[in-house]
Order: sequence, then structure tokens, then C-alpha cells
Amino acid sequence: MNFSINSIYQWYRETLRNPKYRWWIILGTCVYLFSPIDIAPDLIPIVGQIDDLAVLTLLVAELSQMLAGRLKSRQDSPGPSTASESQATVDVDAVPMQD
Repeated sequence: MNFSINSIYQWYRETLRNPKYRWWIILGTCVYLFSPIDIAPDLIPIVGQIDDLAVLTLLVAELSQMLAGRLKSRQDSPGPSTASESQATVDVDAVPMQD
């Protein structure tokens, strides 16, 4: 099994974008951030905070990209037309009818 940072990042990103697992990933990330069990323990002064900061940065970046994409799709899609837009006034000249 060959694991790389890029494959872990892609898995995290795809799973976070899946609505079925999104809240589980967010909850797991928060638990990881507040848990004393880390890749690099928080007892080590600088290195201990770097992994937490990297995970937090990844979470915030992905959530902001998802939010920006959702807002852009809402702006691009046409909204429902109002009644004043769909009903235009038409001027017609009256002409008398002859028998």
C-alpha cells in the first residue's frame, strides 16, 4: 500500500464534499483538533501545533471552497420570474368593425 500526502488529501476532500459523510468528517476533524492523541503530540512546543494547524487549514479551505461554489451556482441560476416580468402590457389601436 503506497500512501502519499496527495492521496490522503484527495480522500479527505472527496469525502468532505459527499453530503452523506460531510458532518462525520467535520466532527472527526474537530475531535482530532481537541484530542491529545495526534500525529505529533501537542506536548512538543512547535511541531505539536503544526499538524493541528495543517488539519484546521485544510478543513477551513475546503469548506470555504464549497461555500463559494454554492454561492456562485445560486448567482448563475436564473431565479423565478415575477408576475410583472412575465405579463407585459400590449397597446392595441381600436378599429371599428363594419357589417
